[in-house]
Amino acid sequence: MKTQMAAARDNIVTPQMEQLLAAETVDRDDLVSAVAAGRIAIPANPHHTHLVAGGVGRGLRTKINVNLGVSEDCCNVDLEIEKVRRAVALKADAIMDLSTFGDTRAFRRRAIEISPVMIGTVPVYDAVARYGKSVPDISVDDFFDTVALHAADGVDFITIHAGLTRAAVDRLRRRPRLTHVVSRGGAILLHWMDANECENPFYEHFDRLLEICRAHDVTISLGDGLRPGSLHDATDAAQIQELIILGELTLRAWRADVQVMIEGPGHVPLHEVAANMQLQKKLCHGAPFYVLGPIVTDVAPGYDHITSAIGGALAGAHGADFLCYVTPAEHLRLPDADDMKEGIVAARIAAHAADIAKGIPGAMDWDNAMSHARKELDWPRMMELAMDPDKARAYRESSKPLDEHVCTMCGDLCAVKRSRQVLEGR
Repeated sequence: MKTQMAAARDNIVTPQMEQLLAAETVDRDDLVSAVAAGRIAIPANPHHTHLVAGGVGRGLRTKINVNLGVSEDCCNVDLEIEKVRRAVALKADAIMDLSTFGDTRAFRRRAIEISPVMIGTVPVYDAVARYGKSVPDISVDDFFDTVALHAADGVDFITIHAGLTRAAVDRLRRRPRLTHVVSRGGAILLHWMDANECENPFYEHFDRLLEICRAHDVTISLGDGLRPGSLHDATDAAQIQELIILGELTLRAWRADVQVMIEGPGHVPLHEVAANMQLQKKLCHGAPFYVLGPIVTDVAPGYDHITSAIGGALAGAHGADFLCYVTPAEHLRLPDADDMKEGIVAARIAAHAADIAKGIPGAMDWDNAMSHARKELDWPRMMELAMDPDKARAYRESSKPLDEHVCTMCGDLCAVKRSRQVLEGR
């Protein structure tokens, strides 16, 4: 079986590429060359039979990902499956199953079965849940057997924190952070490495990982185990050291025809976001960039979908390709269905704003259509075009004007109505 990258290098247009061409404005030849060069990734495990393939990378719409899954404290499988369905309905482009408890495989397979969008996982979480061992007692084979299981189940992309090496940890020890390691997968591997006095198994045995991913065409999302968890720690030596290593691993993966995405920060001050995007693209050879936020202030728990959307829009405008949503519950608890919706809409706003800034062909057509409807005071059309039609309609219905053509903000002083009368005579 050829991976998407191998097929592109042989100038073969796969069915998944055809699906992508139907959904995007990218040129066929440009798509094939970008996939061949690693600038676009098409996460599409052939075992994910209901997948409608999407792409991440240069010249494509900025995509958004939704995290969900069960934990020991919140283990309602049916609720999380319903979140999968709702995330798809709300137009998420990808779903990551971050389950850490219970029958994780049963949940993962149900999610893959019902999801038409790409599915990602973090196998190191599942290794802890699956074997029930303390972290230091997990074997190298346990880690890799879990990766192989996820690949066989149909997972399209996996987060692997292979850049958190002993050398990177030494640098972290020499220059301590305010918030240490905030990546859950990174912290698991940090604990394992320290307790066993061994190198990161995914770095030491990276070729073994590549064999599994090539066999199932699983895209590797090279995780940022040392991403900053506070503004104070942003763009520090440990983060950059890991990024350099991820760039080296990217080239190794591409030589094996394995697709790669790079995960990025994290908590980053607004004025450092653009520089972080430029560093990643330079050090990781233009690989698609998947950002976790970035969150641009640390002081807004309950509103981190907003702090993230601000950072995500700026990151996307400067080259980020994939935004991981953040919900109002970030830093506080497992998000519920309402939190998930708020996070998805915020991330979609950020992604769309980024697409306009990037000049993605057709991106602003939606905005122009809305502006035309507003000029015409065509309220049904405005509701239809709204990113969240239900919420827009609810606001409109909650406060009805005397004149149905305007709203209760301005009433008869409506600027649109008055200027249209003057300039168009109607």
